[in-house]
Amino acid sequence: MAYLAGVAGHPGFVRRFNDDLATPGLRVPLTASPACFDEAVGLGRRTIWPHTFGDRCVDEAAGRAAGPPRLPTGKRPQVPKEGAIPITPEGMPDAILYDTAKQRLNVGSGYIESVPAAVWQYQVGGKQVLVQWFNSRKRHREKPQIGDRRKPSPLGDIQPDHWLAEYTTELLNVLNVLGLLVDLEPQAEQLLDRICSEPLITQADLQAADAFFPEGFVSATAPAQGSLDL
Repeated sequence: MAYLAGVAGHPGFVRRFNDDLATPGLRVPLTASPACFDEAVGLGRRTIWPHTFGDRCVDEAAGRAAGPPRLPTGKRPQVPKEGAIPITPEGMPDAILYDTAKQRLNVGSGYIESVPAAVWQYQVGGKQVLVQWFNSRKRHREKPQIGDRRKPSPLGDIQPDHWLAEYTTELLNVLNVLGLLVDLEPQAEQLLDRICSEPLITQADLQAADAFFPEGFVSATAPAQGSLDL
């Protein structure tokens, strides 16, 4: 899993294999170099750690402590005293904006300093992470009714009428995670370039090594419909 995260868990993978990704099914280059493999595993562990908010791949000696990951001192996003996000009902934020010149994330009338543009622009599945996070916590959360879909449950109307202090904590956690992932991207893309330029283990190599289940093999734990355990 760490190898997969190190090789494919960054935008460089999508840029390189954009055309191939149009066809369903993930295809990952498997390096034949033990040194490259170990490097990818190490990078993957550094990738999984922030993705799981410090729940997996914890290694104190490597600077990956358990709990919400943090950027190095001096790079961490901060909420200055004058930028505190109001916690009153009337101050409930309804917009999140980015100031490129100041590298500042504006949340309603409050703001957070030291937020790189790449963190603001970070996307997963084509959606901007920070915007998606904020949309489920802002003052007005109504979504337009599309087609004949069933109306949302009235339970969705039960929500805080003010910005919770824990929202700010959660937002800082997300900003640290995205910052760590952005910092890994150049190294990850360079490693992928090296892996793809050097010998790879092919499907034929794996078949010759008898690494696959025999054709038609069905696992005893496979679903009732008899899908293959690949």
